[in-house]
Amino acid sequence: MKGFGSDNHSGVHPELLKAIVSANTEHAPSYGTDEYSEKAIRLFKEKFGQQTEVFFVFNGTAANVLSLRFLTERHESILCSDVSHLNLDECGAPEFFAAKLITVKSTEGKMSLADLKASLKRKGDQHYTQSRVVSLTQPTELGTCYSLEEIRAICQWAHSEGMRVHLDGARLTNALIHLNCTFKEMTTDLGVDVVSFGGTKNGLMMGEAILVLSSDLIAEAKKKLKFIRKQAAQLPSKTRFIACQFERYLSSELYLQIAQHSCSMAQKLFEGVSAVPQVKVTATRQSNAVFATIPKPWVKHLKEKYFFYVWDESNFECRLMTSWDTQPSEIDGFVNLLKQFSETT
Repeated sequence: MKGFGSDNHSGVHPELLKAIVSANTEHAPSYGTDEYSEKAIRLFKEKFGQQTEVFFVFNGTAANVLSLRFLTERHESILCSDVSHLNLDECGAPEFFAAKLITVKSTEGKMSLADLKASLKRKGDQHYTQSRVVSLTQPTELGTCYSLEEIRAICQWAHSEGMRVHLDGARLTNALIHLNCTFKEMTTDLGVDVVSFGGTKNGLMMGEAILVLSSDLIAEAKKKLKFIRKQAAQLPSKTRFIACQFERYLSSELYLQIAQHSCSMAQKLFEGVSAVPQVKVTATRQSNAVFATIPKPWVKHLKEKYFFYVWDESNFECRLMTSWDTQPSEIDGFVNLLKQFSETT
């Protein structure tokens, strides 16, 4: 049953599946020394800057956690949004592997610079963890996007305070559509230090990449991060099957095509649910997510045909996600069901 549960629920994009099949010939060197990895790394450098160091891992939690382990010491802490994936959906892994999380209140998923400044406390106090990293999510858990100026301002402030900036980019490509910019313009040029670059939510079978962007971190990454990755059991032996997907994803405009489709389908879904009087959209639509409160009696019946998650059971705010394979007819069917319930209520 297809639905709007998550872009994790979709299958593998046919072009990326072809890339895996194509790579599945003869033998290739292991642990990232193969030609597919080399080609993918060159493409990441083209998109983010030639200084970029790339470390492939299996999943998004690993990309986030190992990035933060690289950037922090055990007595330090990470400022992150109260609704971030780091805080709510990684089973304590960031604190197990890296450092303490300090949550910052968010508005539509985003932290303001003012609230970040207010959360930086007790510098130099040996009784208190020392904040070392600001972790942003782009797009946020609520599907909103930080503007380029917001990212720039946060990076400038963080660096002035001796902190680093990590960006959880599980759906980073979708933010390109809303902001109409390049990867480099949204990250490297603004001062982002490390990116967790997502693949799984964007049509890949599996695989993410840690991207170290700051030139002054490259030497340390080469000495340290590769060992952290191995110790955490995240060094893929047959790396070519992750890398070949990223090569295909980045070598043409496939990444933009997938993001454009996902976001356009989300806009169609947003317009459809907004037209139903009893349904209230609760967050600005800036990526491939639509958040809306749906009357509780409707939810069970809707989910019998189109699965989705109830995000907040206190008010039945629901999250509706589109993906590379969402079809207009599926959105029409869902919206028509909403309208039927609306007319009989």
